[in-house]
Amino acid sequence: MKKFSYEANGYNRSEVNQFVSDVISQTEGIIRKCREQSSEVEKLKKELEHYRTLENTLKTAIMKAEETGDNIKRMAREEHELIVRDAKNNASRIVNEALLKAEKIENQADTLERNMKIFKRKLKVIMEQQMAVVEEIEVLELDPK
Repeated sequence: MKKFSYEANGYNRSEVNQFVSDVISQTEGIIRKCREQSSEVEKLKKELEHYRTLENTLKTAIMKAEETGDNIKRMAREEHELIVRDAKNNASRIVNEALLKAEKIENQADTLERNMKIFKRKLKVIMEQQMAVVEEIEVLELDPK
């Protein structure tokens, strides 16, 4: 606490005036500082609100990105299943066509083999007949009549 010196009519006026002036200056400084701090608090509140809005926007964007990623994964799985199913169907078709073609070729080979056996038998019969003719000719030439 400040102590003032006494004069004839009470406290020393210049000391009191100086003290009041100092108190006013300090009070004005405190008020100015409070206003600055209030202004700073308002600025920080606005900035905080901006960051909260930004945070909410980012959360929403992340959720949308996750949802989009999940959709892409789901669509990729579906496409994968479709491709695999088509590949299996194509493979089955190709295998079936190859089996049918192999069966056809096998049937043709069997037919050729049967035809070859028939041809050999007929050729053998013809050759035997021709040999008989040749032998008959030899017998005719040997026997002069």
